[in-house]
Amino acid sequence: MAFKQVTIIGTGLIGGSLGLALKKRRLAGRIIGCDRAPALKRARDCGAIEAGNTNPADAARGSDLVVLATPVIPILDLIGRLGPIMPARTLVTDVGSTKAEIVARASKSFGRNAVTRFLAGHPMAGKEHAGVEFADADLFEGAAWLFTPLPGQDIHAGLCGEFIHCAEKMGAKIAAVDPADHDRFCAWISHLPQMISTALAATLVDEFGLDAPVLDIGGRALREMTRISGSPYSMWRDIAITNKKNLSDALQKLEQRLAHIRENLDSRELAAEFERAHQLRKTSPRKHRESQK
Repeated sequence: MAFKQVTIIGTGLIGGSLGLALKKRRLAGRIIGCDRAPALKRARDCGAIEAGNTNPADAARGSDLVVLATPVIPILDLIGRLGPIMPARTLVTDVGSTKAEIVARASKSFGRNAVTRFLAGHPMAGKEHAGVEFADADLFEGAAWLFTPLPGQDIHAGLCGEFIHCAEKMGAKIAAVDPADHDRFCAWISHLPQMISTALAATLVDEFGLDAPVLDIGGRALREMTRISGSPYSMWRDIAITNKKNLSDALQKLEQRLAHIRENLDSRELAAEFERAHQLRKTSPRKHRESQK
């Protein structure tokens, strides 16, 4: 058992899934939740935690691992509040979707021993539905779990290494990424797709109204493209704020591409765009592996 007591601050989809995953694989002893009282009750009812406390400092007391599983801006606040008071024997990690600001705040708040006390992470797992009701003990199976080291940090040493081993036991694929590179990359592969889905769904509502059977008629492609439009604004607000430049750059480049397509609907340039797009799946490592089976 890697950790005797774990505190999960934020018992929603990711936090709840983490609690269930740790318990299923016997990677932790007692699991404490921290959230609002109604959320803690739901987390206890589904078995994600054994006990709960609405105060982060009280919830973290006695734990050798504290996981910050809230949206990004509350994570930044929690790092500032918990960093100075957490004992050196406690590892604090997070699951925030942007990393540069989190790494900078942790380096400041945890002081000279930050490299042994804080591990910045981002599991690339989730669903379009929020809440512990949708938690899944196997949510991290096959998902990438990105870790963004602090300056001079060996993420495979000490308690950091213990947690990474736990993530591997949960089925995650581990990668270390520079925080700035992480934020730029995720702006393209995660944040931009969300904004595309949101924009498409909102435009369809404006164009056809609330009662039109758009999804029923549109079929699988439309349902897939608009599925994540149901994701909660509370999470994506913080991502947009803390990764504004990267996301804005990605949106601008996509807008330019869409304008090019619009202007060439009746020319061979449209065929060239299709051919260029086909290269993505042809060169995908996953596609190559599947072709070898």
